[in-house]
Amino acid sequence: MAPNTSQLDPAVLELGQLFADAGFELSLVGGPVRDLFLHRTSPDLDFTTDATPDEILAVAKRWADSHWEMGREFGTIGFRKRKPGGGVLLIEVTTYRAEAYDPESRKPAVAFGTNLEDDLARRDFTTNAMALRLPSLELVDPHGGAADLAAGILRTPGTPEQSFSDDPLRMMRAARFASQLGLSVHPEVRRAMAEMAGRITIISAERVRDELIKLICGADPRAGVDLLVETGLAELVLPEVPALKLETDEHHRHKDVYQHSLQVLEQAAALETGPDGPVPGPDFVLRFAALMHDVGKPKTRRFEQGGAVSFRHHDLAGAKLTARRMKALRFDNDSIKAVSRLVELHMRFYGYGDAGWTDSAVRRYVTDAGPVLERLHRLTRSDVTTRNQRKADRLSFAYDDLEQRIAVLAEREELDSIRPDLDGAAIMAMLGLKPGPVVGRAYKFLLEQRMELGPQSAEAAEAALRAWWAQQPESRAAEPEAHAPIAEDHA
Repeated sequence: MAPNTSQLDPAVLELGQLFADAGFELSLVGGPVRDLFLHRTSPDLDFTTDATPDEILAVAKRWADSHWEMGREFGTIGFRKRKPGGGVLLIEVTTYRAEAYDPESRKPAVAFGTNLEDDLARRDFTTNAMALRLPSLELVDPHGGAADLAAGILRTPGTPEQSFSDDPLRMMRAARFASQLGLSVHPEVRRAMAEMAGRITIISAERVRDELIKLICGADPRAGVDLLVETGLAELVLPEVPALKLETDEHHRHKDVYQHSLQVLEQAAALETGPDGPVPGPDFVLRFAALMHDVGKPKTRRFEQGGAVSFRHHDLAGAKLTARRMKALRFDNDSIKAVSRLVELHMRFYGYGDAGWTDSAVRRYVTDAGPVLERLHRLTRSDVTTRNQRKADRLSFAYDDLEQRIAVLAEREELDSIRPDLDGAAIMAMLGLKPGPVVGRAYKFLLEQRMELGPQSAEAAEAALRAWWAQQPESRAAEPEAHAPIAEDHA
């Protein structure tokens, strides 16, 4: 197994020659080298050198189109280089270094090194501890990373205990690589992850979040999640997921919720679209909602008379738990809103096939889903994991019918932007109102009418609004004021 160096951009060799001419070593290192073996293209290129940050700048500042120094304290200088045929290269050059975490610290203490082999020894896994010397393209692989990659095994250059002590986030990265690259974690690495899981608590929520996103968006997210759960890491970073391992009673009156959730995650990922489709994959929002959709079940499980098991309102409970966890992991508000909304709505469809829905119910389904409608379609379909083929077909046909009705109504009524037939200005003009809560109530009433009846003429909307207004206390309170001038004339 050899790296496919033919896919290297010529600028990489050009930069290597610049450093060599200046008397310094330069090597392409880490993920970009690993990806050359896998015939993958890395969007960012990482280099390591014996040059100091000041010397790095002196060599490459004029060669690059721009640079940044935000990582200078860690020995890193970044560069941006435009490619002749279009596009750009993002490059980071870092001085040889060794870093370790203080047992109570979230930030690494950095010490610069003097040679490439020592730099590689401090890296997370053997598959990332390979380098290509530039411009000679000599492979440096002191820890057998190429052989491990060929065997599909994830090991650490030194002992896993030392590696995870130096940087506990590497335990999350192990799960991420299991998802992204399909690598099996070596038993010693797995054992160390289980024994040292508690060390993850010194890592910031933001860094854990970023690794979790990459894991969920990997080629095999099920493998990554399973590794987090089996090693105990999930208990600390995503406890709602291992909680899904509900004890199954001897009569198996409910399915294995944990395994069901992993299957839904896989099925949802399979329903993602290409870049031009409505849900381009990998889509974190859809996948994470699929994983979390049943996290409300442990809290709501009830054993009913007659032996049945119920999970009433687990969708609402799950939406709250999901939002709370995502806030703790410092997700942005838009992502929190989208994922928790999907969890809240994932049960809305059930019953459609038996009772059917009015046009009003279809409108509400679309309006409540809003921008996550296409994801909701995929989540709902993915939630069918029954082995009963007749039941699965019935649910699939029912959802086909619902999507068709949505398409018909959307074409006729512009469902993606449902609004009342009269806007706020028209409401105030008709009723002689100033901006305030009463106008909001009137708007909400007309929106309900629009949901129930579909588009109405302006005349019909005005008649409905006047009838509603006649029943409001503000309307009756305004009547004496309207007649006040007449009373004064009689006086």
